[in-house]
Amino acid sequence: MDERKLRRLLDGVRKGDTTVDDAVADMKHAPFERLGDVATLDTHRALRVGMPEVVLAESKTAAQVAAIAKQLAARGPLLVTRLAPDKAAAARRAVKGATYDPVSRTLRKGRMDLPARGPVAVCCAGTSDIPVCEEAAVTLDVMGVEAIRIYDVGVAGLHRLLARRGDLERARAVIVVAGMEGALPSVVGGLVGRPVIGVPTSVGYGASLGGIAPLLTMLNSCAPNVTVVNIDNGFGAAFVAGLVARE
Repeated sequence: MDERKLRRLLDGVRKGDTTVDDAVADMKHAPFERLGDVATLDTHRALRVGMPEVVLAESKTAAQVAAIAKQLAARGPLLVTRLAPDKAAAARRAVKGATYDPVSRTLRKGRMDLPARGPVAVCCAGTSDIPVCEEAAVTLDVMGVEAIRIYDVGVAGLHRLLARRGDLERARAVIVVAGMEGALPSVVGGLVGRPVIGVPTSVGYGASLGGIAPLLTMLNSCAPNVTVVNIDNGFGAAFVAGLVARE
């Protein structure tokens, strides 16, 4: 349940269109619901923080993901992240109408109906970073926020980034995904007066240390509008950027 749905429900009670018993039935699972010994679902997360609970599929069995996804999808928009292809079939059977994307490794159904003041740009330095970008883009779409994709515009060819400057400037926030040395967020931060959220990726040769090198580069950015999330965390970057876009 999100704030808009709660307001409609209470307004219906006030007008007499909804009985108190019906309202209680709608809210009886608040604020959480236990799913056996598997999970405790946070059914009011959208009301508190602006996004329903998202399922991290890593380290869960296919059956666990399917059971959790089915319960959450019955209450609003659903997003499952880091869902391996071999576990996706069970979740799709459990949630009719859900869509699985093997690039972002996400399963989703529905979209939040909340106003956003503008889009969020999702940039990446190279094509190898696209899976993390797509995780971010799918998350934004579930949040009801438009994503502008600006891919393969790394510092080895800055003219590619400059050609998309107009898209960067119309965005409310910019997510910048990069591996290797991770320099791209600083460049973008110097071009636009928007919040820039850097996402280091585990893409790169040996000395990139599985994403540690770009993480340290981004943390040491000289652009003051750059902040950083964890390695490969496209979801976390999108969540923050989506909240910025709604302000």
